[in-house]
Parts: sequence; structure tokens; C-alpha cells
Amino acid sequence: MKYSVYRETFFSAAHHLRNYRGKCENVHGHNWRVRVFVSADCLDGDGFVVDFKTLDQVINEIADTLDHQDVNTIPPFDHLNPTAENIALYILTEADRMMRKLDERLLVSRVMVWESDKSCAIVEV
Repeated sequence: MKYSVYRETFFSAAHHLRNYRGKCENVHGHNWRVRVFVSADCLDGDGFVVDFKTLDQVINEIADTLDHQDVNTIPPFDHLNPTAENIALYILTEADRMMRKLDERLLVSRVMVWESDKSCAIVEV
């Protein structure tokens, strides 16, 4: 059996796409929406995958590093193209690293990143 939970957070940030021809090659901003899924094969002693407050702390810490920033100036996006897909992968990698430090049975299994109501990138393991 596998259990999963998710939480959402939001941040506002600017970026521009490298090697792109069109409006998105110019600096522009989004109100980004992020959904992070955490999975475990078993519940903890209190019956949780992870406490939502703990998950909020982790995802908000990551979002806070991007909030009201030009994402292109923040490593790894100073070299990596800050597409929604790459931002989702970055959030998944950072959140998984942080969650596993708290409890090794936890896996960040999916991250969804919206740059608009109509555009969402999904990374999952």
C-alpha cells in the first residue's frame, strides 16, 4: 500500500527564457502555483504520511527563495533555463532532500508547477 498527501504554495517571480524566440524571451513575471506530493509505504506512529505543517514549512522555505526574485539570477537558474519544467524539478529535488532528512521513509513523488491557470508542468518519480 502507498499513501500520498499534497500541499500547495504560491510565489510571485520574474524570469525569461533563454534560447527562445517570442515574448517569453523578455523578462516577465508569473504568480506561480506549486503542488508538492509526498508518499510513503507506511504511516508514522501517529497515522500520518507527514504532518501538513511540516510539509508547509519545507515547501514554503523553497518558495521563499524564489518569491519576488528574478529566477534567472538564482542558482541553478543562473545557468539552467528557468522553464516551468526545470523549476518543478528543482522544487522536487530540494523538497525530497529536505523531507528525507526529516524522515527517510518519505518520498517527494510529484511536483506540479503552474505559471498560469492554463499552463502546468509536472515532474514525478
